[in-house]
Amino acid sequence: MGRHEDSGALSESTFYILLSLHEPMHGYAIMQNVQVLTNGRITIGAGTLYGALTALAEKNWIRALNEHISGRRKEYVITEQGKDAFLNEVDRLSRLIADAKTVTRGN
Repeated sequence: MGRHEDSGALSESTFYILLSLHEPMHGYAIMQNVQVLTNGRITIGAGTLYGALTALAEKNWIRALNEHISGRRKEYVITEQGKDAFLNEVDRLSRLIADAKTVTRGN
């Protein structure tokens, strides 16, 4: 069926990681924040989280804040490029919901 070459769709975990990083957070705080935001529906394990953080950093969607401060947990924050990607996903999801409402309401 019709599918764009690269839809740009984010996984739920990546979506909530980026959402969490609109404020600086370290890894464990991100895991806790995702659980709170989703009322426990999504639990991100350490392996998944740190794999995602590495991938997001490689895309320049997030950056480490205190990388060189010894004895402190590394905090991350979303970049402008990451905010753009996140907002594109919010727009994509909004269009999906609008389409679903149109069909299910018979409009």
